[in-house]
Amino acid sequence: MYGLCDCNNFFVSCERLFRPDLVGRPVVVLSNNDGCIIARSNEAKALGIAMGQPLYQVKALIERHGVALFSANHTLYGDLSHRVMTTLRSLVPSLEIYSVDEAFFDLSGFDEPLDALGRRIGATVRRNTGIPVSIGIAPTKTLAKVASKLAKHYPRLEGCCYMHREEDIRKVLSTFPLRDVWGIGRRYGRRFDEMHLRTAAQFVDLPEAWVRGRMGVTGLRTWYELQGRPAVGFDDLGSSRQQISHSRSFPHEIYDRAELERIVAGFAAACAERLRRQRSLCRTIHCFLTTNRHREDQPQRYETTLCSFAEPTDSTLELVKTARRLLREIYRPGFGYKKAGVLLGEIVPEGSVQRTLFGSVPTEKHARLMQAMDEMNRLYGRGKVKTAAEGTEPFRMNREYLSQRYTTSWDELLVVKAK
Repeated sequence: MYGLCDCNNFFVSCERLFRPDLVGRPVVVLSNNDGCIIARSNEAKALGIAMGQPLYQVKALIERHGVALFSANHTLYGDLSHRVMTTLRSLVPSLEIYSVDEAFFDLSGFDEPLDALGRRIGATVRRNTGIPVSIGIAPTKTLAKVASKLAKHYPRLEGCCYMHREEDIRKVLSTFPLRDVWGIGRRYGRRFDEMHLRTAAQFVDLPEAWVRGRMGVTGLRTWYELQGRPAVGFDDLGSSRQQISHSRSFPHEIYDRAELERIVAGFAAACAERLRRQRSLCRTIHCFLTTNRHREDQPQRYETTLCSFAEPTDSTLELVKTARRLLREIYRPGFGYKKAGVLLGEIVPEGSVQRTLFGSVPTEKHARLMQAMDEMNRLYGRGKVKTAAEGTEPFRMNREYLSQRYTTSWDELLVVKAK
């Protein structure tokens, strides 16, 4: 049996943890630069506030209903996520972190009733961290995802849905939206809409040959999993990311190429640091620029380009240099750019690459330098040592509604005052 722990409205729950007065009130969390809605409480969802909706479109609704606004506080969310995962590790034999607010775990060998175990895990996480979670337990990972959604929406389940009997699984899938199944995605979702396939059970009833021919191995795995046949093991997701990206929207349109170069250099450096942290190398780097699509009064443009390395690399120097070159290639004067990003692809493990004798990059020298830079930044704070191309001014975002870093900054600890 597989289990899935899913934090309920995670970003909102993190904010409410230190603001109990917000329980029962509509709350939303905004994206970088306070642009779009990225998290909503159930009360905010009931008002019709949609995920990804630009703030300016719902500003009047938010003011009318007294919705609490928060800028994304990723420092706080990351620390609380670590606490949730640490608690989970103490309760289960093996854990696979899927995202900042989700983790799979293996329940093989447990004798106690698994529904009681799931409720105990959920209660322990809530007690240790203050974050409410939903537990789904099922024969496969995909069904565990389905079960966790049921646990989230049906209070009578007391935070845990144990879904194992074939007749119960079939009953659930007969009404479960196909678009909400893990692994279906938007592209296949649109195709199934055109075929008038709406439920997960209708997908399961498709012939195996059709699924294999139209969706390949990935689709076939989802098909197997929904039937209760495990096809996605712990190792299939991989412990390392297959892509690493860093992108931001800007507080205002940027026309100056030099300013964009500094920003993109910082993005590339951040990606390189994450790459080394998971002991990987990348073969490609992708850079993009886009204008403000909400400004219909301005000319629109989306620029993108890709570069492959002769040898996979994790060097900040090499990645920053290449990112700046790519930006110069795609930059067009006269356009106000609102967003930029860097994406590293074709990621491979650090020790799996055969080096060439005549490479143009001094690999060993760069490796020693990166090791020293990472160590100094770990000791004295992120960004203390960086490339000159990144500039000395930090990237600034609009964060008008930012809460305190209650758990990671001595200066922002919660203060309780007696009346």
